[in-house]
Amino acid sequence: ISLYLHQPLGFKVFLLHFITRSVNAGTTIKRLKGIKEVLGQVEYKMITPFDILPSFYAVRIGRVLCDMVPCGPDEVEQAVKNAHAAYLKWSKLAGMERARVMLEAARIIREQRDEIAKVEVINNGKSITEARVDIDVAWQCIEYYAGLAGTLSGQHIQLPGGSFAYTRREPLGVCVGIGAWNYPFQIAAWKSAPALACGNAMVFKPSPMTPVTAVMLAEIYAQAGVPEGLFNVVQGGAETGSLLCHHPMVAKVSFTGSVPTGKKIMEMSAKGVKPVTLELGGKSPLIIFKDSELENAVKGALMANFLSQGEVCCNGTRVFVQREIMPQFLEEVVKRTKAIPVGDPLLDGTRMGALISRPHLERVLGFISEAKKQ
Repeated sequence: ISLYLHQPLGFKVFLLHFITRSVNAGTTIKRLKGIKEVLGQVEYKMITPFDILPSFYAVRIGRVLCDMVPCGPDEVEQAVKNAHAAYLKWSKLAGMERARVMLEAARIIREQRDEIAKVEVINNGKSITEARVDIDVAWQCIEYYAGLAGTLSGQHIQLPGGSFAYTRREPLGVCVGIGAWNYPFQIAAWKSAPALACGNAMVFKPSPMTPVTAVMLAEIYAQAGVPEGLFNVVQGGAETGSLLCHHPMVAKVSFTGSVPTGKKIMEMSAKGVKPVTLELGGKSPLIIFKDSELENAVKGALMANFLSQGEVCCNGTRVFVQREIMPQFLEEVVKRTKAIPVGDPLLDGTRMGALISRPHLERVLGFISEAKKQ
């Protein structure tokens, strides 16, 4: 299966190419073989940005898949202008018209669920079981906001003397979404669905570590019938994000990621008095008392710490256990942890896949080493 996104008139071609192989008694899966370049998708056409970033790796095997090509000032300018032009058309549609297009996008995602999930595994390294859930959450999110699109309304306010006032809800314009690497496709859907339902356009920048599946979402929106340029994908790191936050035509910024980066985005956006939505790193400690149901407590602790290889912003990084039940709790946690199937994340039996990068792996190993010393 090959997915081509292209620009006519000699621009380069973006290619996701899959090969088929047999696994476990004839079960057929599709593997991402290689991508020459990951390009920004602007107005559903592929553009070739200005420079080369470090290579993008297939996390599950640690092999270079492609060169990640960042977008510079010209590409960001083009993306924002195209988004604004599309917003002027999209915002004039009735809510139910926007809803129909979004429901079609959700349908296409459901139809392509397995293919998107397999690319997400290669994009991120999580198990195929979890990736399928992520794709389901994505189309459900789009469906939910499609249902709200036709219900947006203002208020009628009665004033003294027979006068009245009314309010109306209007779209902001061009919104920017900046995603994280732990839930790439899901976050792209979470940020774009409410923006599009309310009549806005979006320029989305995925994490440079997981650049692929956001482009697939852009193609799906295009297939569903959104105006050209309404959902654009630009690739890059901090410099590209800074260009987006400072752009005068951007009306709002939504970011998922670390607290230090979130602070910088808030500062940059404040200069243009742009509202921001920040979903930053959070930690969720667990407290387990002796009167708790031990079985449920162990399951909860394992889920809180090992879901998506522990690469979750609300990870249960600290587990406080009442002293009286500590031995039983620890014994059960160790036993179940050793039983977690670790392996190729594309295989259905795997429950723990690969960490996102070698530096992250070394950081985790450092934590383990320090814990052993203590």
